[in-house]
Amino acid sequence: MQLKCIVAACIVGVILLVAGAAFCDEKVSMSEWNQIVEQIGTKGNINWSEGYVEAVGIGAPPEQYIGKPNARPMALRAATVDAYRNLLEIVNGVRIDATTVVKDFVTQSDVINAQVQGLVKGAKEMKKEYLSDGTVEVTLRMSLSGDFAKVIVPKILEKTQTPPPAPETPRPAAPAGVVYTGLVIDARGLQARPAMSPKILDEDGKEIYGSMNVDREYAVQQGMSGYARDLTAAQSNSRVTNNPVTVKGLKADGQGRSDIVISNADASAIRGAADNITFLKKCRVMVVLD
Repeated sequence: MQLKCIVAACIVGVILLVAGAAFCDEKVSMSEWNQIVEQIGTKGNINWSEGYVEAVGIGAPPEQYIGKPNARPMALRAATVDAYRNLLEIVNGVRIDATTVVKDFVTQSDVINAQVQGLVKGAKEMKKEYLSDGTVEVTLRMSLSGDFAKVIVPKILEKTQTPPPAPETPRPAAPAGVVYTGLVIDARGLQARPAMSPKILDEDGKEIYGSMNVDREYAVQQGMSGYARDLTAAQSNSRVTNNPVTVKGLKADGQGRSDIVISNADASAIRGAADNITFLKKCRVMVVLD
């Protein structure tokens, strides 16, 4: 009898272990599905949710070296050079805002050009794969925050021009006792696109959130906004902590479609948050895209 109980307990344990593993796999899968990843042809991608750029390079040895000992090192070298070239191209195309990409800053300044190229050369090798036909595939990754943001964010802030003061209008106060900890913009269905420095505007074109009202250090460390595909996941993201205010986007604006327009009523509610408005300075903003 005791032996039967032990066997039964072992079987239950195995079932629970398998179920737990399946559940963990499902969570990983859902997490990947929730990320906003912009594919750049076969060259790589921009992962806006995780905040990095990845590029793939492929290299083959010269025909006369195929089958010889130094064929593989030569293929690896060619793949690495190709990956760096593709990474630089993708980074230069990263959207800064609705009208600007990184290349615009690079062409304006030799210093920024040198800094960006240096950061690309310091990219981390994520994968190295030797294929059966003798070619080698290398994947490199570079973060959009940290050192890269230190180069780009000052240019973003420099580009920002302070608009003339708008006439004062009454602002509704936030409900008594409510403390907002972040802002979630539901921009699904608007064909909006992610960017490093998105703006949230009211229907009159007045800025609610953007480079004008962020703390530089927070923008460098974590970027000006996070991106997700799922509204519930965005609302529970640690970036906006435990009580974000959620508003619906009306349309995407700007040439790059990265600025989001919200209703004047929602804009007034956010402006009326008074004591709670510090969450905007800390870049506690999530944008939900398709």
